[in-house]
Amino acid sequence: MASVSRLEAEIRAKRFSAVAKAPAVTALKDVHLSVAAGEFVCILGPSGCGKTTLLNIVAGLERDYEGQVTFPDCNEHRPSIGYVFQQPRLLPWRTIEQNLRLVLRPTQDAATILQELLTATGLWDFRHAYPERLSLGMSRRVALARAFAVEPALLLLDEPFVSLDEGTADRLRQLLLKIWEQRPATVLFVTHDSREAAMLADRVIVMTPAPGTIQANIRLDMPRVQRTGPVLAALRQRILDPQMPGLLGQVDSGTPFPLRQ
Repeated sequence: MASVSRLEAEIRAKRFSAVAKAPAVTALKDVHLSVAAGEFVCILGPSGCGKTTLLNIVAGLERDYEGQVTFPDCNEHRPSIGYVFQQPRLLPWRTIEQNLRLVLRPTQDAATILQELLTATGLWDFRHAYPERLSLGMSRRVALARAFAVEPALLLLDEPFVSLDEGTADRLRQLLLKIWEQRPATVLFVTHDSREAAMLADRVIVMTPAPGTIQANIRLDMPRVQRTGPVLAALRQRILDPQMPGLLGQVDSGTPFPLRQ
């Protein structure tokens, strides 16, 4: 299994050039991000603040920016990375099992990994089905299994449960935590949902509207099993208003701004 990886990102600026009648845009500015090995960090902010762009820079998918991303504890240039996109992005002409096999390395024990992950996600009996036969929730489970199949040191998730009903999303959040505990990785999880961040994160990075920069850095010390009912509501309020007093989390800096309630 891959070891977890510490992440350091210094992004001075990320700009998108003007296209047709759309003006040039500065998506990110002066973003300084440090994530400890094994930490679960949620990046929270309004739509258009550069969250996905930041994730793509960390993943190496976006290279045209000012700054650098480093992994100080990694002997290689970049650790193994699992990425769960907003859309599942499954190949429609391949079965669930075949979609997972595509990402496996020759040195991995494919049979064991496939059985463990497809069983954990409740998809073993559907392993020979094609994506068109799956519900959106099932497709997102496949995408989650595929990301863990590479045995990532760094797991990136870009609003992976968006557009699901709340019951299904909650079940998938718990599934994510269960698999993550069994297969540890450093996690960056993008969301615009304060409740989701309060449920999942060790730490919440709050970003400003574009050009996105880090506005608050909030550590949540409350055990996840206790984050229900009034406690969860208090944690959410702590994230939405980092200046409020309380003992539910430690805040490095920040001021409130409107997010999804």
